[in-house]
Amino acid sequence: MKKCLLFICCLSAAAIFLACSESGKKGGREPKQIPVLAWFSITAENTNLDRYLELKDAGFTHSFSHTGTADEVAMQLDTAQLAGIKLIITCRELESETEVAVNRFKNHPALDGYFLRDEPDRSAFAALSEWARKIESVDKKHYCYLNLLPTYASLEALKTASYREYVSLFIKEVNLPFVSYDHYPVIGDSSLRGDFYENLEIVADESRKAGKPFWAFALATAHDPYPIATMASLRLQVYSNLAYGAQGIQYFTYFTPVGTVWNFNHAPITETLQRSEVYDRVREMNKEIKALSFIFLGAEVRSVSHTGNNIPAGTKRLETLPEPFTSVSSDGKGVLVSELENNGVNYLVIVNRDLNGNQKITVECDDLVSRILKDGKVVPAKRYTSVLDVDAGDALIYMWKNN
Repeated sequence: MKKCLLFICCLSAAAIFLACSESGKKGGREPKQIPVLAWFSITAENTNLDRYLELKDAGFTHSFSHTGTADEVAMQLDTAQLAGIKLIITCRELESETEVAVNRFKNHPALDGYFLRDEPDRSAFAALSEWARKIESVDKKHYCYLNLLPTYASLEALKTASYREYVSLFIKEVNLPFVSYDHYPVIGDSSLRGDFYENLEIVADESRKAGKPFWAFALATAHDPYPIATMASLRLQVYSNLAYGAQGIQYFTYFTPVGTVWNFNHAPITETLQRSEVYDRVREMNKEIKALSFIFLGAEVRSVSHTGNNIPAGTKRLETLPEPFTSVSSDGKGVLVSELENNGVNYLVIVNRDLNGNQKITVECDDLVSRILKDGKVVPAKRYTSVLDVDAGDALIYMWKNN
């Protein structure tokens, strides 16, 4: 009887996986992927096909550079198209001659969106809204984009009474298709800012109430006071963002900024235009994002909670689990537990919240639950022990269908 049940579980897992992985391949199309954006990417003077192919090989789907002129944008769009990369563009003419610039680029196959400003305070919202509406009046197909400040910005910098008000007013007053914000949580000797998850909670909640998706960042470039990116720091940021429902992952930065006061170093591409060790780490992270996009892209977040003696500020403690699970616990600092639903399939994402150490995570569930591996393969959860040694910042993902 047990062998028969195991055989049935294997068939069920295989069927669910094939349904998920094949859903985007009908008609020869590749499955859709979570957008992965390289921020401060290939500069105009270094634009060539090899550089964009290198970017694509690292798993990026989108690129954004601070381009000076419309002619430089045209050159980058043409080169990006050859490599199969989408661009978010900016140039002086986009603001000074908006209609002319948008008309010039709106039909380019490599164009994905228009960048407005970085980290505006509330006083800039009215002007940004006016600019976005002007662009949209010429091009309704492509989005306008900018990044909001994080929770650790001062109220004086935000020019609002609270961070939540800042996000809420931005959504109402600027009204872009999605919300994007930056928060770099790993500081000093690899410690985690106490407000990282609170920032996720607020942005995810305000975006959900407005019916808008949100994009979030992972830090890929060391600078004062941020350390060199590790696999642990990348995974903790990316999997936490995805577990809260992020629909786009962005990396700050791809190229190393030079001539600044921030002491930028160890970006994926160094100031000498060579690859650092972080290039390979980001490449590995992006392989995982691509393989697991069928879970996260378009997913509905049912609940997010945390375990541990000290749960992060602004979050809630895990109290209940979905029916196939009887227990989730760890022997360390605690984990993030997210329940998602996508195309009728349920997922439980468990993130090791410890940035600096492995945790033994215990997951008790019934025989109908499957586990999803990092390459997207699905196997019966019971093939694994209920206690797993999970790397710092890493995630476990489980899947089941309702009876």
